[in-house]
Amino acid sequence: MATRTRRRRGVLDPERVVRTLVQLQGRIDERFPGAGLAAVCGDLTDTARKTQQRAVELGRPYIGLRLLVVIVALAALAIQAYLARTVDWGSIGRRNDAVGLTQGLESAVNLAILAFGAIWFLARLETRLKRARTLRHLYELRAFAHVIDMHQLTKDPSIILRADDQRTPSSPVRAMNEFQLARYLDYCSEMLALTAKLAALYAARTRDAEVMDAINDVEVLTSDLGRKIWQKITIISQLKEGEGTPP
Repeated sequence: MATRTRRRRGVLDPERVVRTLVQLQGRIDERFPGAGLAAVCGDLTDTARKTQQRAVELGRPYIGLRLLVVIVALAALAIQAYLARTVDWGSIGRRNDAVGLTQGLESAVNLAILAFGAIWFLARLETRLKRARTLRHLYELRAFAHVIDMHQLTKDPSIILRADDQRTPSSPVRAMNEFQLARYLDYCSEMLALTAKLAALYAARTRDAEVMDAINDVEVLTSDLGRKIWQKITIISQLKEGEGTPP
């Protein structure tokens, strides 16, 4: 029932993202035993489990900080009340002591400004702490996107058309056929898409503008990298159809 409710509300289910990554790692291991891409997918799966908990923690209030804000506010009110009682307002009024009145009001206003500044700082501190933690986790997802891109970097579909004698001693090993290469690239594309979904998990727990911008940056990055991969997959499809050379 809870899962159905989340679907109706359009909220991304982190458990499904984790299960999808676990299944994807198994598919990569079965298709390419011992491949480095499977190890990266395993690390991404571990990060997904942590992201699930991190997203929940992001929505939780920092009780200690909020109690501190309340204490500071009550202390400021108490000090204001104490100072107001120590001033002989009746005497100032009888003597028309404008200087004494000004000094008393100035002290009260200065104290109010300091108290408001302290309360504002503590109230914003929770947001800043959460922002710093979330941005650090989002940078980790950006790093995963670049690592995945590195794995597909040398997977050139046009190599299928080249003769073996055109290789140099420094050429990377390319032992995949068209089908295997297409599957490998497809796995990279799926991992990039799931990386973007992990970033989107934080969007459901915050409305911080900087965090939302960082989430959008991760989504744009993975989308751009995935688009390059799908260009390679399109070339492979054209090769299978017998067009001879890639466009």
